[in-house]
Amino acid sequence: MSIFHLAYNVRDLDSARTFYGETLGCSPGRFTETWADFNFFGHQISLHLGEPFATAATGKVGEHLVPMPHLGVILPAEEWQTLADRLTRAGVDFVIPPSSRFAGEPGAQSTMFFRDPSGNPIEVKGFADMSGVFAT
Repeated sequence: MSIFHLAYNVRDLDSARTFYGETLGCSPGRFTETWADFNFFGHQISLHLGEPFATAATGKVGEHLVPMPHLGVILPAEEWQTLADRLTRAGVDFVIPPSSRFAGEPGAQSTMFFRDPSGNPIEVKGFADMSGVFAT
């Protein structure tokens, strides 16, 4: 199994470490004064001090325009629901609140979009059947 790595900028490393570590529940890895690694649901993200990439709501998915570009992860449905409940309790301001889409179609899924404290958009999808992730 491969592990995906993504490095991107955040404006404030302390608030990012709190958000990713405490709010999302990602395990911290190595860090310095200018960057921090996290286990992002089995993948490595590296947050570096700097100006985040520009985003715009230009990705049309169903009835929504989603922020582009964005990063995300796909979780089994139960794990997705646990995270959705956790983020709701934490008062996360959702771009797209936890919801389901494509019911009865290939790729039926749950989704939620939110931003980290630096404005980086994150999508978390949930699948009841992980074999449907690449269904056509």
